[in-house]
Amino acid sequence: MEIIKPDTHIDFSGKRKIAFSISGLMILISIASLIFHGGPKYGIDFAGGTLVQIKFHGPVKIPDIKKGFKSMGITSVTVQVFGDPKDNEYLVRTDKSGITNEGFSDKIKRAVTAATGQEAQIRRVEMVGPQVGKDLQEKALFAIFYSLLFITIYISGRFEYKWMLSGVMAAALMGAVYALSLFTESIAILIGAALLVTLVLFWFLELKYAMGAIVALIHDVTITVGLFSLFNKEFTLPIIAALLTIIGYSLNDTIIVFDRIRENLRRQHKSSFDTIINNSINQTLSRTILTSGTTLFTIIALFVLGGGIIHDFAFALLVGVVVGTYSSIYVASPILLAWQGKTHKK
Repeated sequence: MEIIKPDTHIDFSGKRKIAFSISGLMILISIASLIFHGGPKYGIDFAGGTLVQIKFHGPVKIPDIKKGFKSMGITSVTVQVFGDPKDNEYLVRTDKSGITNEGFSDKIKRAVTAATGQEAQIRRVEMVGPQVGKDLQEKALFAIFYSLLFITIYISGRFEYKWMLSGVMAAALMGAVYALSLFTESIAILIGAALLVTLVLFWFLELKYAMGAIVALIHDVTITVGLFSLFNKEFTLPIIAALLTIIGYSLNDTIIVFDRIRENLRRQHKSSFDTIINNSINQTLSRTILTSGTTLFTIIALFVLGGGIIHDFAFALLVGVVVGTYSSIYVASPILLAWQGKTHKK
């Protein structure tokens, strides 16, 4: 099925400077938000502490809920509305993680019922120790980093037949990152530095397809994380799952375009590289719109109707699919043109 006419010739590569400016601005806003907020807002999974979900039979005031917890000796408490305000449901967080002893739920129920004057129902209580939270942070960062490196092996092998070179480079980077992680506390800075080194190596080793794909993926993840920081949303384990899903989805779109570019390089070898990229994107545009459109319909339904539990997960997917579709057209493919310029200079 084609919703875009076969003879459509939209000049995507001609607008790459505008696209790069938009992407650069979004990334700068994301980084500025992360710096301003002191990094992502980690949930209980990563920061450690205790989370309590409470539902009341009638409307209550947040200060009264805090008063109930204060009567138990828990003073560092944040309370937020969970789901529809009409449901009278709240999430209560505290940075204390060793307080969930036997009968803890009953104590909360009695304390907040007395403080608010409304019957309380404890929906769930979750506790994560600070050391466990730190370990989960590190494992999440390693999961994203290693997934990107394995992708470089696949892209380099499939499109440039450099399986050995990319494999050795990825193995060396993984080994170096693992060894250095044993001697440093800041895993986030280490992973960031490793990604920068990876991109520099791609440039000098001329792994152009891999670099195009990885830059697009870093672009997608950075903007998604930045929007979470901008909207002050919590970063939890389901969000890491969403980021890995976004990486896979965006990569799939990029590979489709790269495949068509490779085919057209053989068929249209007399055409300029700029023209070949434009033709390839236009030829795959119907598939891209149909795939992204149907996926978005599902995610929007999940976002609107899925409830508070998966609201942030659906939000991450929603942002990731939109940004991933954009990057496969305006980020990954135009980067190949930068290599063309480098080759001409040589």
